[in-house]
Order: sequence, then structure tokens, then C-alpha cells
Amino acid sequence: MAPDKPAEQRPELADFWDLRFRSGMTPWETQRVPTALREFVARHPAFAPADPADVTSRSLPCRRRVLIPGCGSAHDATFLDTLGWETIALDFSAAAIATARSTLGDGWRGQLLCADFFTFDPGKAFDVIYERAFLCSMPRQLRTNYAKRMAELLPPGGLLVGFFLFGDELRGPPFEILPQQLEDLLSAHFSRREDHSVDDSLALFAGRERWQVWQRL
Repeated sequence: MAPDKPAEQRPELADFWDLRFRSGMTPWETQRVPTALREFVARHPAFAPADPADVTSRSLPCRRRVLIPGCGSAHDATFLDTLGWETIALDFSAAAIATARSTLGDGWRGQLLCADFFTFDPGKAFDVIYERAFLCSMPRQLRTNYAKRMAELLPPGGLLVGFFLFGDELRGPPFEILPQQLEDLLSAHFSRREDHSVDDSLALFAGRERWQVWQRL
């Protein structure tokens, strides 16, 4: 039996990502907010009626709650927080959280959590979970747990939105997924509402990612 790899060579462990953030080896990071995310939040304002069926003045607005798992440097979290979203940015890498803390600065109104996505206590459900380079960061054996956890964190009608990396390359990270594999993974609990190409991908993902919106059944 082959010996276990060191922790810093195992992407399912925080040590792997700590090493990369501390050494600046983060080609998946950018300060540019992607166009698809900007367009999504333009269609889904930060505040919505507490009861969408109640259009009277008595229906007070409800602030939308969004989770960003594997937040990394948290530039997109800053963008959403600025627009008024109740933003929770989460990463299990302490080095990533330190980078995010520097990015967010003193004006940050959301929550920044150093925690494990699969086990943390969310307190309450989310309206939206934003996927960006999170699924493709984890080994394939964790995908079933990923889908199950997403379904746990979102109520019926909640949205899993973001960028999914497609292809058949076996090595990673980033770990690609085939379109039918993603369909099989999510379709038990979600229905796909949007699917379109991405024109402003980072070089690491160019030509292989699509923006998708999945709604919790």
C-alpha cells in the first residue's frame, strides 16, 4: 500500500490551501467581480418582500442571506456586502481567512468564518449559495456530500448559483466535472434554471466554465 501523502498535498485538507495562500500560489483568485454575478444581483436585489405573495405596504422587505463557501480572498463577498446582502464568507483554510480579513477591511458588515463547510452550524437557512471554484477544489469522492450539504443549507426555492468547471481531465485541482455528472449530482434536490457560457473567465478556467442557477426543489 502506498504511503499517505503529506497533508499539504491533499486538497481535502486545509493544509493544502494554507500552503498556497501563504506562498501566493492562487491563480484562481481575482479582484474582478465577474459579469454573470453582477447580472444576477441586478435581477435579485438584496432586499425582497418578506412574503412575496403579499404586495401590500405591510409586507416589510427581507434582507437576502448568501453563503460563499471556499471564499478565499473574499473579493466577491465584499461586492455582495456593499450591495446590502447579508453575506457569510466561509473557508476552512486559516491562511485564506487571513487574506480575506485583509480584503474585507473595516467596512465589512457580514460574517467571516473559519470553518468546515460540511459541519458548520449555519444558524438559519440561506437564500442563495454562491459557487465559485469551490466544487472544483475538492476531490471527487466528496461530491456526493457537497450536493447533500447544499440541499441541507437551502430551503425550497433557494438558489445555488455560480460557476461550474466542465471537462474530463482527471487530474486536479481544479477537478473538472462532466455536464451529465453535475446533472446526476444535483437533480435529486435541484432544478437547473439558468445555464450559459462565461466570457470573462480567469486563464485557469477559460473555455471550460459555465454560469448556472439551480433552484432547490
